[in-house]
Amino acid sequence: MKSSPMGFFALLFFLLFLHSHCQNDDASVMQALKLALNPPGWTDPDPCNWSKVKCSQDKRVTRIQLGSLKLKGSLPDNMNKLSSLQVLELQNNELTGDLPSFSGLSSLQTLLLHDNKFVSLPHDFFNGMSSLQVVDLGYNAFNAWEIPDSLVSASALQTFAATNASISGKIPEFLNSDTFAGLTRLELAFNNLEGGLPVNFSGSSIQVLWLNGQKSGSKLNGTIDVLQNMTQLTQVWLHSNSFSGPLPDFSGLRQLKDLSLRDNGFTGPVPQSLVDLASLAQVNLTNNMLQGPTPQFKPSVALDMRDNSNRFCLNDPGVACDLRVSQLLAVAEANGYPSGFADNWKGNNPCTPWLGITCNSAGNIAIVNFQKMGLTGYISPKFAAITSLEKLILSNNYLVGVIPNELTSLVNLNLIDVTNNQLHGKIPSFKTGVLIKTSGNVNMGKDSGPGPTSSTPSDDGSSPGSGPRNGGKKSSTGVVVGAVFGALAILGAGLVVFCLYRAKRKRSGRVQSPNTMVIHPRLSGSDNDAVKITITGSGIDGGATSESLSLRNSGPSDMHIVEAGNMVISIQVLRNVTNNFSQDNILGKGGFGTVYKGELHDGTKIAVKRMESGVMSEKGLDEFKSEIAVLTKVRHRHLVALLGYCLDGNERLIVFEYMPQGTLSTHLFNWKDEGLKPLEWTKRLIIALDVARGVEYLHGLAQQSFIHRDLKPSNILLGDDMRAKVADFGLVRLAPDGKASVVTRLAGTFGYLAPEYAVTGRVTTKIDVFSFGVILMELITGRKALDETQQEESLHLVPWFRRMHINKDTFRKAIDPIIDLDEESLASVSTIAELAGHCCAREPHQRPDMGHAVNVLSSLAELWKPADPDPDDIYGIDLDMTLPQAVKKWQALEGSSGVDCSSASLIGSGDNTQTSIPTRPTGFADSFTSADGR
Repeated sequence: MKSSPMGFFALLFFLLFLHSHCQNDDASVMQALKLALNPPGWTDPDPCNWSKVKCSQDKRVTRIQLGSLKLKGSLPDNMNKLSSLQVLELQNNELTGDLPSFSGLSSLQTLLLHDNKFVSLPHDFFNGMSSLQVVDLGYNAFNAWEIPDSLVSASALQTFAATNASISGKIPEFLNSDTFAGLTRLELAFNNLEGGLPVNFSGSSIQVLWLNGQKSGSKLNGTIDVLQNMTQLTQVWLHSNSFSGPLPDFSGLRQLKDLSLRDNGFTGPVPQSLVDLASLAQVNLTNNMLQGPTPQFKPSVALDMRDNSNRFCLNDPGVACDLRVSQLLAVAEANGYPSGFADNWKGNNPCTPWLGITCNSAGNIAIVNFQKMGLTGYISPKFAAITSLEKLILSNNYLVGVIPNELTSLVNLNLIDVTNNQLHGKIPSFKTGVLIKTSGNVNMGKDSGPGPTSSTPSDDGSSPGSGPRNGGKKSSTGVVVGAVFGALAILGAGLVVFCLYRAKRKRSGRVQSPNTMVIHPRLSGSDNDAVKITITGSGIDGGATSESLSLRNSGPSDMHIVEAGNMVISIQVLRNVTNNFSQDNILGKGGFGTVYKGELHDGTKIAVKRMESGVMSEKGLDEFKSEIAVLTKVRHRHLVALLGYCLDGNERLIVFEYMPQGTLSTHLFNWKDEGLKPLEWTKRLIIALDVARGVEYLHGLAQQSFIHRDLKPSNILLGDDMRAKVADFGLVRLAPDGKASVVTRLAGTFGYLAPEYAVTGRVTTKIDVFSFGVILMELITGRKALDETQQEESLHLVPWFRRMHINKDTFRKAIDPIIDLDEESLASVSTIAELAGHCCAREPHQRPDMGHAVNVLSSLAELWKPADPDPDDIYGIDLDMTLPQAVKKWQALEGSSGVDCSSASLIGSGDNTQTSIPTRPTGFADSFTSADGR
C-alpha cells in the first residue's frame, strides 16, 4: 500500500519539530551554563559560535573546553540534557558546589573536572555513560564519598583519575577486566582508601596504578600478590601505605618501568625476578622491612633504597648473607615472612640473639622457639637444613598441614613441640629419644584437615602474625582467640583487667565521651609486645562505638603504632587514673600546663597533659589543637604516641604513652640531683640516632612534612631501655613545599632557635636541623644551650663550642668529663662534633638534612649485647629485653600465671618543658647579633 503524501509531510514535520526541540534544549542548557560561569567570548546569540564550544552539523553541542580560565560558580542542574556532548573540560578552575547528575550522557567520552572545588557528586552520576573513556575528578574538595556503582555503566573507560578527592572505603571489586576491559590508568592516590588490593585486579589491562599516600587510619594494607598477574603494568605507585608480606614474582611484568614501594611494611628478600627485570628504570624500596641480601640492581636503574632503612643482612649490594641467616629466611618463607621476625632479625648473625633463636657455644643454631607468635602457614621442611637444631618449639600458633618427613633427618633433634595448632596427618618416624608433643591438634593422625595436605604453602598464602592474606574467617578468628588466650595466660585464668567509668551525658548534639576503657595485658611471646587499649563510648542515640589502639614499649621497633579512630576519653576516666590530678602524680610542668602520671587498674601507666585553665587563651587552644592534629597524622617508633584526648568544659587534656625514664635533660644535666647514673657515650649516640630518625620522619617520611620548631632535651623522652622519642608537638607546623619558607609567629626556646628564624620568623625544616645540632653539642659537652651560671663568653653554647672545636687540645677540654674517653670513643665524639657544626651552620642551605644525620649516626651507634649468650637458654629469650619483659616472657613460655611485673618506677623530672619564648637572658641580644652568635 502506498503512503499518502500527507502522511510523509506529517512525519517530516514531526522530525523537524523534534530536531528544533533538541536544539532548543542545548541552547537552554548553554544559556544556563553561561549565566552560571560567564566564560569569556560567549556573546553571540548562537552557542555554536561561542569560544571553546564546538557543535555538530545539526547544531548539537559536542565539545565544551573551558579549562584553566579561572572560572567561578556552579554547574546548572540540566547538564545531562546535552545528549550529544562528547568532551567536557572544566579543569583548573574555581568551580564550587555539588556536581549535577550527568546520567544519560551516552555520547560523553572525555570528562575533566579536576582541580576545582566541587563538594559532592550524586550516586547516579555515571549512569548511562556508555562511551566514557577518560574521567578525572582529582583535587576537589569533595565530602567523603565512595566510588559509586553507577561507574559500571562506563564500560568503555580507559582512564579513571581521582587523586586527592576524599574517596573512602575499599577499592571496588568491579574495577576488573570483566567490567572494564580497556581500563589502562587508575589514579587514586592521596585518598582515604583502606583494605587490600582487589583479587579481581588479576589479569586486568591496567598499565598505570597510583594508590600511594592514603590518609585513612589503616591505609591500604595486606599483600600485593595480585600484581604478579597484572602483566600490563608499566608504573606502580604504592608508597606510603601499610602493605605487608613478601614481594611477589615480577617475572611476568615485562613492561614495568617504575615501581615505588617505599614506606610500607614489606618483608622477606627482594625477589631476583625484580632485580633482573629488563624494563625496570626506577624502583623505590626505602623504609620497609625487607630482608636477606641487599639487592644489586643494574646501574641504569634509578634506585631509592637508603642504607639501614630495611632489614638487609649487609649493606653491600649483591653480597650473600651468612648461611644461618639464609637458612632461617628460607624457613620463614613458609609463614609469609612475619613482620615480627623482620623487625627483630637484624644484622648478619642470628646468634646476637635473634627473636626465638638460641645458639650453642660453637655459634650454631640449637633452639628455634616460635611459640605464641601468631604464626600461620605451614611447618617448613627447610628446617631440615639447620643440621645443628636440637629443639623446635612451634606450639600455640595457627599452623596447618603436616609435620614434614624431612625433619626426621635432624640428627641432633631431641624435642619437637607443635601443640595447639591446626595440624593433621601421621607423625613421621623420628629417631629414638626425640620427644614429640602434638596435643591440641584435633586432626592429628587423620589424613586430612584444614589447609594443605603436604609440605607446601597454603592456598591462601597466609601471612604469619597478621592473619590470612585474603581475609579467611577461620584463621582471623583463631588469631583473635589466640590473642585473648595468651593475654589471659599471663595474669592467670579468668583475670580480665578493665576499668569502668561513667561520663556525664552532654546536652549538646555531640557524641559523648567514651565511658569505658578495657586494658588487654601485654601478650608475652608475641612479636609486637603491645598493650592494647580498647576505648568504648556511647553516642546520644544509644549506639555504641568501640575503638582500639596499641601502646608499644619504647624499645627499638619499626612497627608504627596503630591509629585509633576515636580518641576521645572522658574527664572522669582521667580523674580516676591520675588520683584526681594529685600533686604526687606530677611528672613535669610546661608553659601551657602540667603533665601527670596515670595508672590504670592493671598497672599500665600513661601520661596525661592537662592544660591550665588560666592559660587557655586562643594561643593555648591553638597549641592544643595543633598537637592533636599532628599526632593523629604521624606514627613512628621515635615519636611519643598519642593515646587520646579530652575536651570537657574548660578542661583540655592529652593522653600519651608513658616514658618511665623522663626527659633527656634530666639525665644530661640533673643526673646527680636525681640520683641517676651519668649517660655513657654509647647511649648518647643511640639517643641522638633515635631523635634524628624521629625528626627525619617528620620532615620527609610522614604523610605530610612537618617542622617541630621546639626540639630540645626536655622534649625528648626516654623509655626503660633508654631509647628516645620526640615529644611536645604544640608548635609543629606543616613544612612548605620545596625550598620555600613560611613566615610564622616566633616560638620555641632561646638557645635552640636558628638565627634566620629568630630574626625573620621564616621557617624551613632546617631550623629543626639547627636545634638538633645544638642537642648534639649538649650531648658532647654535658652543658646547656643557654647557661646563665657561665661567664659571659661561655653563656651561649653554640659560639663557645665553635671556638673550642678549633683545635684538639681545647676540644678535648670541652668534652663532658664524665665520658670515659679512649681512642675509639674520642674518634666517635670528633665525628659527631663535626656533624653538630654542620647542623648549626649560620646559613640554612649549608646545613644537611636529617637523613644525612641519620646516616652519620647509624654508622657509629651500636647496640650493646652480651657477647656469649647462654646455650642452655631453651626459651630463646631476647637478652636486650628489660628484666620485667623477660620475666613476663618466661612466665608465658612456662604457661604460668603470675604477678604483674610492670615496668620500672618513675624517675621524675622537674624540667620546665615550656614551649613559649622565656624571658630574654642577660646579654642575649648583643651576643646573638654578633658574628659568633650567628
